[in-house]
Amino acid sequence: MHRLFIALRPPLPMRRKLLDIMDGVEGARWQDDEQLHLTIRYVGAVERPIAEDIAVALQAVHAPALDLALAGVGRFDTGSRGRALWAGVTPHDAVAALHRKVDHALVRAGLPPKVARSCRTSPLPGSTGRRGRSTPSSPRTPR
Repeated sequence: MHRLFIALRPPLPMRRKLLDIMDGVEGARWQDDEQLHLTIRYVGAVERPIAEDIAVALQAVHAPALDLALAGVGRFDTGSRGRALWAGVTPHDAVAALHRKVDHALVRAGLPPKVARSCRTSPLPGSTGRRGRSTPSSPRTPR
């Protein structure tokens, strides 16, 4: 089984800002720069033949380059079980359009459609090793 998600790699200036922000979070376990990404769609665990079908379907997805910018950071409070950080991005409409294209390609490959809660934010990897119910806290705009 392969655990898959479709994501974009943020541009270097955005990754640098995110890494600077992460330095200020006490007690967090961080991944390195290579782990920073914007999740477009989480797929989950699939067998290799399905993963190959997904790869073929995604080759048909075309979209203009996105000029991403940070649009705030915050955390999902997960009670006593930990917390997860998120980073918002703009332009939301362009990211949402890409999400729809990816979702349509995955549906053509046989996966069920997925309704995204939001394409504006992406969890910051390694910000928590614990799971729990989450609710967003107040966003902070990066400098």
